[in-house]
Amino acid sequence: MSKIEHRIALVTGASSGIGLVTAQALRRDGYHVFGTSRKPMPNTPDGITMLICDVTDDASVQTLVDEVLSRTGQIDLLVNNAGIGLLGGAEESSVTQAKFVFDVNVFGVLRRTNAVLPIMRRQGKGRIINLSSILGLIPAPYNALYSSTKHAIEGYSESLDHEIRTQGIRVVLVEPGVTRTSFEENLTRPDQPLPVYDTIRAYAEKLMREIIEKGDAPESVAAAVVSAANAVSPKRRYTVGKAARQVRFIRRFLPESFVDKNLRKFNRLPA
Repeated sequence: MSKIEHRIALVTGASSGIGLVTAQALRRDGYHVFGTSRKPMPNTPDGITMLICDVTDDASVQTLVDEVLSRTGQIDLLVNNAGIGLLGGAEESSVTQAKFVFDVNVFGVLRRTNAVLPIMRRQGKGRIINLSSILGLIPAPYNALYSSTKHAIEGYSESLDHEIRTQGIRVVLVEPGVTRTSFEENLTRPDQPLPVYDTIRAYAEKLMREIIEKGDAPESVAAAVVSAANAVSPKRRYTVGKAARQVRFIRRFLPESFVDKNLRKFNRLPA
């Protein structure tokens, strides 16, 4: 039996993909896991309690946290996984659409974090794991708004960790690379598509599908989350997958001109 039996984990966006696999991995590790989805879902056969949450709504997030607290009296781990993608030229999205992507991917994290921090502070302990992306470290042509949200999560998470570390709470980043999920099937499309981008947008989507087919298994991301949750002294970030670790190294240590050239080559853009 795990040494962390009876600890309570809340995993957002747990209806499928990385969120579901992560919730299952935490359950196997001994956590009592609550997962969230936008629509009603039955509890899973392996013991994950599913609750509804609209991450863009303050009241919905607070209701979720209150429900978990009323059932268990504690929240030890928050995994902020819920998010959406957006593929297209940056100028093809209206400000309204951009605000929505940020509302889900950034302000949703802020809402959920603010809701659990008072609980964790009273407990004198807690851990928050934010799912970022390797695209939070590098430019991402035709994923500019999605990438921007992940850059924001990187800065927010590192800063917050310094603020609350003395309260017994740690904030950790998990940075998946390309992962084999249905992420590309649920991409948001630009609400102001422009003909000048039609060909390259279609090509970028085709490239994404090809890359995802060769990506890391979602179980590798789940394993990183479990490690980050259980570490006595967690690392600041857990970069998942060989390719993602290589990208992180290249971004940190090699000249900007080298990074620029190879990024264009990877995305099959003209030099």
